[in-house]
Formats: sequence, C-alpha cells, structure tokens
Amino acid sequence: MTVALDREIIYPDSDGQPMADNTEQFEWIVLLKENLECLFAQNPEVFVGGDLLWYPVEGHPEIRVAPDVMVALGRPKGKRGSYRQWQENNQPPQVVFEILSPGNTLKEMTKKLKFYDHHGVEEYYIYDPDDNELTGLQRIDGELTIIEEMAHWTSPLLGIKFELDDETLRVYYPDGRPFLSTVELATQAEQASQRAEQEAQRAEREKLRAELAEAENDRLKALLAEAGIDV
Repeated sequence: MTVALDREIIYPDSDGQPMADNTEQFEWIVLLKENLECLFAQNPEVFVGGDLLWYPVEGHPEIRVAPDVMVALGRPKGKRGSYRQWQENNQPPQVVFEILSPGNTLKEMTKKLKFYDHHGVEEYYIYDPDDNELTGLQRIDGELTIIEEMAHWTSPLLGIKFELDDETLRVYYPDGRPFLSTVELATQAEQASQRAEQEAQRAEREKLRAELAEAENDRLKALLAEAGIDV
C-alpha cells in the first residue's frame, strides 16, 4: 500500500525557499547541524538533518515543514531527500531548532509551534541572533511548554548545554567543549597537528641524545679497559 501511495503522490524534496535569509542565520544553522553531527558521530542510530522537509502524514504532502535543524534519535544515519515519517518507524524528530531572521513573522512561527506540538516534537529551541534571545520548549504532560530559564539549560535528550551572555549564545558538548565553527575546528585541528609534530621532533631529539650518550659511554668504557681499569 505504501509503494502505491508513493507512486501516486509526489513528496517534493524542496519547498522552493532558501535555507537562510542572511549569513548570520546560515552560520548558526551550520554551527548547530555540524556540531550535532560530531556529537553523535559514533552513534549510527541518530539522524541529524538541516533544512530538510519533514512529512509526518502519509498521503498528505501538503502537511510539511522544514526545521532549520532536527535530530531524530533512534533513526539510522544516511542520505534522505526528505524525512517521511511513515518510512522512519513513524518516529518524529524529537528535537528541532529554528534560527530567526528578520523575515520570520509571528504568524509563521506560531504555525510552526502548532505543527511541532501536534506532531510529537519533544524539545523545541528558537534562537534570535539579532536580539540574542533564546526560547526553549519541552513536552510536559503531552504538550510543548515554555522553559522558564534558558540561561544555563541542559537539553535532557541531547545533553548539550546552553549559555546565554550579553553578547551571544554559546552551546557546549556534554563534556564541556564548546560548539565550534568549521573554521574554528580546522584551526584547532591544525594546532593539534602542529603540537603533535613538535612532540614527535622533541621525542626524536631525546632519542638521539640518548643514543649519543650511550655511544660516548661505550667509548669511555673501551678506553678505560685499554688502560687496565675495570669499570
């Protein structure tokens, strides 16, 4: 039955809308998506998507939304043109993120909240980088409910921590490491590579010193033996 429906009904992989309205919004989407990928890199049963259309109801392609970032725990990694819930063991994404831009309207965000609430999202986070405001909602007693204090909030499902200061939002891995941009990650990797190279050179120098000292010691012993001195 599912195959027949898929042949008759088209579920587009794009809604024709841009991924982001400006560079800042795009950078935040990439930051969250890529670091969440890193967080669950060793877990094959966590799918992280960015700007991916989510179809919750089979046979109804008009019922859809594309979260900026979504996390589906218990679903395998892999390529997808869209997230069709009936093909995902009927598992909705448990966590979604939206990064606001000046183009987002109150009507649009209200519709998204109703959508996420109705279709089973467990945690919903909204960040406005222009005003540096973070809003979080958690499912309590069957409905998404505002989290009163987000300044030091830790996501129950993801384990990541949110810190909001006067300048920006900072997100941390469960082990305390900060979420880093691609450039920051590349710089960190290069610095680590340089430190490893320096350590290898230091170890090689120490090895050479030890070999020279051993050779000198053997030469001294030979000279003393020739002089009849028992060392």
